[in-house]
Amino acid sequence: MDGVTTIGDRAERTPKEAKQAKEAKQAKEAKQAKEAKQAKEAKQPKQDRSRATRQRLLEAAVSCLAEHGWAGSTVTVVAERAGVSRGAAQHHFPTREDLFTAAVEYVAEERSTALRALFPQGAADDRRAVISALVDLYTGPLFRAALHLWVAASNEDQLRPQVTELEARVGRETHRIAVELLGADESRPGVRETVQGLLDMARGLGLANLLTDDEARRDRVVAQWAALLNEALL
Repeated sequence: MDGVTTIGDRAERTPKEAKQAKEAKQAKEAKQAKEAKQAKEAKQPKQDRSRATRQRLLEAAVSCLAEHGWAGSTVTVVAERAGVSRGAAQHHFPTREDLFTAAVEYVAEERSTALRALFPQGAADDRRAVISALVDLYTGPLFRAALHLWVAASNEDQLRPQVTELEARVGRETHRIAVELLGADESRPGVRETVQGLLDMARGLGLANLLTDDEARRDRVVAQWAALLNEALL
C-alpha cells in the first residue's frame, strides 16, 4: 500500500537511512515540545511571559559565551538558542553588552544563592567543605563565560566599565559569603588577606581547569588550604 511503511521496509533500511529517520523523529519531537512550551507560556499573564523570556535569554547567553566565546556569541545566536526572536531579545536588552553583563550577573547571583543553600546555618564546622564549594564556583560554565567577558572587555571600551563594575560587586559578595561561611573574624590582622588569598587561589584553580580537569590535584590543594585556614582562623 502506498504511504505505509512495513516491517520489511524498515529491515531494508541502510544504517544511514535509519540514522536520518531517527534524527527526523527527534527533530519533530523537539519541535513539538517547543511548540507546547510556547503555547503554555502564551497562556501565562504578560508579565510572567516577559519574565520567563528574560530568564531564557540570560541562561542562553551564558551557555553561548561559555561554549563559543565573545566573538561567536551574537544576539541572534542567543535569541535562537532561547527560542525567541531577535526583536524580543533586543526589547529586553537593547545592546549586546547589556545582554551579556546581565547574563553573567544573573548566574553569579544564582551561584551565591546555591552556595548559601549548601550551608543554610551560616558558618560551617567543616571548613574544607566550604573551601571545596568556593573552588567549585570557579570551575563551572559561569567562570568560563565570565573569563570570555573579561577578555572582550579588555579590548572593548564600551564594555569595560560595565564588566569592571560587575566584577567588583560580585567579588565583594563572594568575599562576604566566604567570611560568613568560614566564620572568619576580619578584625584580626591578616584574616581579610587570608580569605582573599583563598579566593585568588580558587580563581587560579578555575583557570587551570579550563585546559585540564585535574580533580586529584585540586583536592590536594583544597585539603592543604583547609589545614592552613584552620590554623590561621583559630
